[in-house]
Amino acid sequence: MAQKFSNRYIFVFASIMVIVVALILSLLATLLQPIQDRNMRLEKMQNILASINIEVERQKSADVFSDYIIQTKILNHEGEEIEGDAFEVDLQEEIRKDLTERQMPLYIAEVEGETYYILPLRGAGLWGPIWGYVSLKSDFNTIGGADFDHATETPGLGSQIAEKDFQDQFKGKKIYDQEGNYRSVAVVRDGADPDDPHEVDAISGGTMTSNGVSKMLYEGIRIYEPYFKKQQDL
Repeated sequence: MAQKFSNRYIFVFASIMVIVVALILSLLATLLQPIQDRNMRLEKMQNILASINIEVERQKSADVFSDYIIQTKILNHEGEEIEGDAFEVDLQEEIRKDLTERQMPLYIAEVEGETYYILPLRGAGLWGPIWGYVSLKSDFNTIGGADFDHATETPGLGSQIAEKDFQDQFKGKKIYDQEGNYRSVAVVRDGADPDDPHEVDAISGGTMTSNGVSKMLYEGIRIYEPYFKKQQDL
């Protein structure tokens, strides 16, 4: 005959199991956090390097990073350097602040004798955040490379912002026109003019994500203009 348990016994047993499972999960999360943090740091280095067209495996990115990144800075809205570690700035938190209170990370790289200025960007796609890095050459006008990523964009559509074919379009594009007016680069639906230095082709079927990239570029690069002007005046 099967043994019967009282409701009280079942409740106590279930409560103990919940507590034990919660403790195990909490312990695992604590033990795995340093590994997760390291992987996120390595991935960030990998993405920064990709914006200057240096392709490297994530696990090797820390070794390669110091070969190309010669300086890091945090800037304020006036283009002045302030104290802090650029790598530790959480851009998601910064873009919620008023511009006058933001910390703006900047990475300076040197590749085969040419200097690049790498700007981190963050914006919104169709379903969630999008982000990336754009490098500018020393004229503070010509894009050297770009790397974008997303959290939840539609596979095969908006998710294509993370693909090389889309990102490679930005190489050589200009953020200022011939009169020196800020233009940025727009992601254009129905085909960009190949002779227009401020346009790239949009993602087929990913209009909202494409628009999000355009807005992210326009707003994210523009706030660095005071720094560009200070450097050009030196």
